[in-house]
Amino acid sequence: MDDKAAPVRIESVPEPPYVYHYYPRPRPKVVVKRDLLPSLVVALTTFIGAFPAGFLWSRLAPAQLKIVSPQDDKLYPIGLESYHRLDALMVFVLIGLGAGVITGIAVWLMRQRRGPVVMLAMTAGSFAAAWFAQDFGGRLAAGLYPNPASIKPNDTLLVAPALETWWGILAWPLAAALAYGCCAAWNGLDDLGRRLG
Repeated sequence: MDDKAAPVRIESVPEPPYVYHYYPRPRPKVVVKRDLLPSLVVALTTFIGAFPAGFLWSRLAPAQLKIVSPQDDKLYPIGLESYHRLDALMVFVLIGLGAGVITGIAVWLMRQRRGPVVMLAMTAGSFAAAWFAQDFGGRLAAGLYPNPASIKPNDTLLVAPALETWWGILAWPLAAALAYGCCAAWNGLDDLGRRLG
């Protein structure tokens, strides 16, 4: 008898091909009608931020020390005081950038309303808030530095800060849109996570 057994031959059975079933999800659509009222609330709530922004600017923007010219009775800045024109604008821009980032992130946290409708309302509300903050802050600042009753030549007086250009208004809506857009890009979901909320 042979001690060596014949090797057992195992037939390999071919595996069935894997079948992957792909069920495409319907692409989420932009919700307009349901988001109109919340977007109006977002725009109005953003506009309310103009009051603290204008108040803050009126307190932080530096006044200019000016002298009354004996030749034409006009006010001219003394020395480097003319730089405060730029300082007032930069304070307003920084307040607008900060308010814009806060606005963009706060609106993004409204998960059930994420989308372009609310983003456009937020941007429009931010623009209106920045415009009103410039006007409101200028009025408050003018009240802090009233003009004296009588002005003589060579008198020096503090003149209220003023925004002489409207470019600073763009800081708030641009920062809000950028913050919201960065959140949307970081999210990466087709529906921006609305269905998860």
